[in-house]
Amino acid sequence: MARDLAPEVERLIQFRDPNIRKKAALCSTRIVRKVPDLAENFINAASSLLKEKHHGVLITGVQLCYELCTINDEALEFFRKKCTEGLIKTLRDITNSAYQPEYDVAGITDPFLHIRLLKLLRILGHGDADASDLMTDILAQVATKTESNKNAGNAVLYECVETIMAIEDTSSLRVLAINILGRFLSNRDNNIRYVALNMLMKAIAFDDQAVQRHRVTILECVKDPDASIRKRALELVSLLVNENNVKQLTKELIDYLEISDEDFKEDLSAKICSIVEKFSPEKIWYIDQMLKVLSEAGKFVKDDVWHALIVVISNASELHGYTVRALYKAVLTYSEQETLVRVAIWCIGEYGDLLVNNVGMLGIEDPITVTECDAVDVVEDAITRHNSDMTTKAMALVALLKLSSRFPSMSERIKDIIVKQKGNLLLEMQQRAIEFNSIIDRHKSIRSSLVERMPVLDEATFNVRRAGSLPASVSTMAKPSVSIPNGVSAAPLVDLLDLDSDDILAAPSSSAGADFLQDLLGVDLGSSSAQSGATPAPKAGTDLLLDILSIGTAQNSTSSVGLLSTADVNNNPSTGLDTLSSSAPPQIATTASAGGMFDLLDGLSPSPSKEATNGPAYPPIVAYESSSLKIEFTFSKPSGNAQTTNVQATFINLSPNTFTDFVFQAAVPKFLQLHLDPASSNTLPASGNITQNMRVTNSQHGKKSLVMRMRVGYKVNEKDVLEEGQINNFPRGL
Repeated sequence: MARDLAPEVERLIQFRDPNIRKKAALCSTRIVRKVPDLAENFINAASSLLKEKHHGVLITGVQLCYELCTINDEALEFFRKKCTEGLIKTLRDITNSAYQPEYDVAGITDPFLHIRLLKLLRILGHGDADASDLMTDILAQVATKTESNKNAGNAVLYECVETIMAIEDTSSLRVLAINILGRFLSNRDNNIRYVALNMLMKAIAFDDQAVQRHRVTILECVKDPDASIRKRALELVSLLVNENNVKQLTKELIDYLEISDEDFKEDLSAKICSIVEKFSPEKIWYIDQMLKVLSEAGKFVKDDVWHALIVVISNASELHGYTVRALYKAVLTYSEQETLVRVAIWCIGEYGDLLVNNVGMLGIEDPITVTECDAVDVVEDAITRHNSDMTTKAMALVALLKLSSRFPSMSERIKDIIVKQKGNLLLEMQQRAIEFNSIIDRHKSIRSSLVERMPVLDEATFNVRRAGSLPASVSTMAKPSVSIPNGVSAAPLVDLLDLDSDDILAAPSSSAGADFLQDLLGVDLGSSSAQSGATPAPKAGTDLLLDILSIGTAQNSTSSVGLLSTADVNNNPSTGLDTLSSSAPPQIATTASAGGMFDLLDGLSPSPSKEATNGPAYPPIVAYESSSLKIEFTFSKPSGNAQTTNVQATFINLSPNTFTDFVFQAAVPKFLQLHLDPASSNTLPASGNITQNMRVTNSQHGKKSLVMRMRVGYKVNEKDVLEEGQINNFPRGL
């Protein structure tokens, strides 16, 4: 119907009666929306309407031109060249016109036409510098002459600001627009304040400094009674934060956190934590601010936030004493904040001796006296408090076990507290109580080594995993670590192996390695799912278990892919054991620190360097070469084992810069097994080299050749670099 009627409607646009022309223009707008192909038929007719004196016809003509510009590039170029100056003249005439009763709305001459013209100018000026230059003067005139004490004036000003932000304009006009938005923030109308906040969020991309001038007003909006305005203002504040104002803005937000409504504390505390983590200038300031948030809104803080705090604390060795004392004082006052209690009891368990002996006192601290009994009291309260959840109570039991070694004189009291939990209704608490009591009673000789302080948790690895940049099944050690640069996400394991998802999820029906682990740990690795015929999904905990045991491989002969890691228990940053699964994720090998390997199983995975290498000689290869890095492989085989190949990788720095935090990762298909030894160093000097040994077992020896995907990560002048490649040129016979 639209196609059939379009010629008649186009003819009526030229009709002498203005009401008919107006109706025809409205109808044409509907037609081009329904049938965009007809847009070019209305271009000339629409341009003629822009010369109308009758406001009713003119406003419909402007609307038709706007629709044509949005759906047809030819129309956009036509109106941009032919009509921009005429539209500017029309807008200037309306802005400067005398009072006209038939068009006046709250002192503004035809605000509806104002807004339509500004919208059309916006689309004409966007992406075109010449058109934008033409409309600069009239936009400044509208912005300065329009009264803002009435809603009609505010509507015109808002559209003017939108147009200024959209066109290719100079910074001075944008500053004027941002100042108008700043005035909107002081308006009593919630809708005006809300749209001003929305527009300021867009304006930050154009002129951050101009928006910063209205920071005080924006902070006041965070305290607004209207929930929508509070949330939008909070988002805007987070965008305004930088290294120069982070302390001032954080203080303002934390001060408001103390008096804010309960339903707003979750959003506010999350935003404060995000700001502190991103812009913290120093660790002591970070710890202080996080303690304030935990004290005021600890029950609203998510788990990953207090996990991150513990990681930072463990890395700040010079602040251990200061932190445990600050947490002790805070938990006495804010004992109802669950996450604060968890962090406090973890620190007391780790650094309780520093708390009692006032070790590491800083000049800003007031001296306090804490006895061993006082420290145990805090942990005991966490267990006996009725509203403590199971996680808090379990952490408290671990802290008590550690304090039994730190405070020998309190050992009997701690034992009594633990024994009471043997009858706990929660199985987890029962098991911990029984095991810990046995350690205190029967294994005093090994207790001190069992409850040594946690090794320093790798902050970079934690942040990468937390951000989801690396899959949880890829085990990365404390040293060296790979930090992924902004805007570069680490390729998932599937990309490294170049496998389909079906290959990744394929799970064996039975596993000799799983049976071995089941016997060793006394756990069920998925029998329920096997009995029901379900295929167990891979779990992130598998690599953690292998890290703890330092096992070279833990998979069966029918497994599609396997996983191994050379990490030792002291370098593993994890603090708990995840759920185990008999299905193994794809095989991935990751280098650990250059220190010695701690093998709980007494040589289950012997070093290839100790094996005889009397097999046939194979030529060395250049496995990978770029402008800055060259990797060479040399090969040897142990006598009597044709399937196994010992590979020595030599990493040669071709650049004049030193590579730090050097990490080599490799992945192989399912018919290969790979074991990596630690590299000779995690620093590759300029024009120097380092070496690393690996062992590859080919279950299809004689049928399939070796193939490998590799990834190298390192830092150059504090800048992260990742290089990847596939190695296909292995000598035949391996």
